[in-house]
Amino acid sequence: MKEKGIAKVYAKSFLELGDSNNIKFADELIALTETINQSNELENVLFLDVFTLEEKKAVFLEIAKKIQLSTLTVEAVKFLIEEKRIGLLPLITKEVVVIDDERKGFLKGTIEGQETEIDPALKLQIETFLKAKLGKIPSLSYVQNNNVSAGYKVTVNDLQLDASLDNQLNQFKQSILSE
Repeated sequence: MKEKGIAKVYAKSFLELGDSNNIKFADELIALTETINQSNELENVLFLDVFTLEEKKAVFLEIAKKIQLSTLTVEAVKFLIEEKRIGLLPLITKEVVVIDDERKGFLKGTIEGQETEIDPALKLQIETFLKAKLGKIPSLSYVQNNNVSAGYKVTVNDLQLDASLDNQLNQFKQSILSE
């Protein structure tokens, strides 16, 4: 939990620096993360402690050149490497994307249910409800979850709507036990 708070502080700082320098920091971090995720070896070099800081920086600088990262992004990631905080990069990237989406008026979330896919009309109904409730445009993806007996669970940031049969039965059980 502490790491998430630290990542959020870095994310806000990096976004502010990006804004003041007219750099799309979120887009650059996404590109870097996608590149890292394509190679286990690159991931190992950057995140494992068996490599020296100099080795990590050298490898990162080569990658930064290839994907044409801005000087600001390069310096930010070099700072994380030097401070031995590079392990926070995935959390920082996630926080940067969340903050950037919120600024743009978007919210990302998931709908969980037992079916292989959700009825588009129902998904639209859920998105319309969330837009009215939160005042932002939700971008929901559907995830099949065999632990949901019937109904759906919707999660957007800290908000969770649980309209599953399991939840209703649990609430009924709790009401009977509390009487």
